[in-house]
Amino acid sequence: MRLFIVGLLFSLFAFSANAEPQKDIQTTIRSQLEALKNDDFATAFTFASPSIKYMFETPENFGRMVRGGYPMVWRYERFTFLDNKVTPSGRSQDVQIKDLENTTHYLRYFMTETPQGWKISGVQFLNPSDFSV
Repeated sequence: MRLFIVGLLFSLFAFSANAEPQKDIQTTIRSQLEALKNDDFATAFTFASPSIKYMFETPENFGRMVRGGYPMVWRYERFTFLDNKVTPSGRSQDVQIKDLENTTHYLRYFMTETPQGWKISGVQFLNPSDFSV
């Protein structure tokens, strides 16, 4: 019985430890999406990882990239968080986004933990047929 209780406590701790990064990751993504929707590229840029900041150098360059390559992220109707995964290369968060034309897009956000919190290190388009949402 004692072993069962120890196992249960360990499981609860592991779930709790995993839930906190997921919440923080989703807060980072949500905050960036809200900033982008408001054309606040300076704030949106603060949620990018150091490697993304190095690549784009300025919020203006970052904003041009988002408007040109990810219009559904810049102008969305709504979004839903899907799977949050731990992989050998780090954490990822899948997101379903409906654009203003009601088209559904699936994106995978790659996340990097920094001393300043979770930052977005990349976004990948996913095949809609991989989801049955």
